[in-house]
Amino acid sequence: MSLAVTHLVPLAKEVDQNKVTPGVLGFIVFAVMALAVWGLMKSMSKHMRRVDFKEAPEPGEKQAGKAESTARQG
Repeated sequence: MSLAVTHLVPLAKEVDQNKVTPGVLGFIVFAVMALAVWGLMKSMSKHMRRVDFKEAPEPGEKQAGKAESTARQG
């Protein structure tokens, strides 16, 4: 890892020292982070499709539902 970074450091030094710019190294870091976020979002959406969201009824709703069904039948 450190060997790869030492090869990229001279790319950041090619820019004029009087200018403040992110340079090539900044672009590479941003591109890697963007690809990582894209991959995580794709994985998350795949996992979210598998989840079944069935909510349990609240205790008050369960009793109200029974009262409505008996009122309709009787």
